[in-house]
Amino acid sequence: MTALARFRQAQLEEGKVKERRPFLASECNELPKAEKWRRQIIGEISKKVAQIQNAGLGEFRIRDLNDEINKLLREKGHWEFRIKELGGPDYARIGPKMLDHEGKEVPGNRGYKYFGAAKDLPGVRELFEKEPLPPPRKTRAELMKAIDAEYYGYRDEDDGILEPLEQEHERKVIAEAVEKWKMEREARLARGEEEEEEEVNIYAVNDDESDEDGAKEKDGEEGQQKFIAHVPVPSQQEIEEALVRRKKMELLQKYASETLMAQSEEAKTLLGL
Repeated sequence: MTALARFRQAQLEEGKVKERRPFLASECNELPKAEKWRRQIIGEISKKVAQIQNAGLGEFRIRDLNDEINKLLREKGHWEFRIKELGGPDYARIGPKMLDHEGKEVPGNRGYKYFGAAKDLPGVRELFEKEPLPPPRKTRAELMKAIDAEYYGYRDEDDGILEPLEQEHERKVIAEAVEKWKMEREARLARGEEEEEEEVNIYAVNDDESDEDGAKEKDGEEGQQKFIAHVPVPSQQEIEEALVRRKKMELLQKYASETLMAQSEEAKTLLGL
């Protein structure tokens, strides 16, 4: 303000006692005055919001301005509540939302809002950064698409590295086993024990192991081993007879009456069939 403007303001206010805003909204009992103090607070908020847009004020000044704006906002809320009590309009419900210069709602955390350059202060920017969405989980069908024979280890030999290593290890184990057998054999010969090597027939079957229910033995060609079937195997004739009986029962159940079937069963009983 220029000196002339201050002088003119002083002339207009000469002889008037400047009324101060009550500290508590509950001390005001007149609706017009409550409206007046609310408008005054809104004017102070507008001035401070315009000042806080300047990022060159410094971090501490910006934080102080932001605190003052939030304090005035709380005070405005008290006056709006008092206006409602005095029978005035409900500004908390019908009042416009507080928007920034981009037209977005002023961000905040637990009632504390940040204005202008305060949103770019250290530690504040991280509050409004949205966490990246987690990657979508793959379904079972998508996971199964990448599974092939290599997943189960069937192609481990295709790399040309594993197979030579296995062969080398196999030769080493065989050589160690042969060496151990030779040493044991020489030790037995040194003790004077006669070496008796009995050829064991792994295909031989004892008589005790035969099936007691009449299992049938199958004889092969000359010089071949004998095998025993431990499950009774029906002949071709028995299979044909069973099929005929089954077909006969199906036809009787389909076409014969219950009386005829009862008579047939009675006749079989009398004949002992």
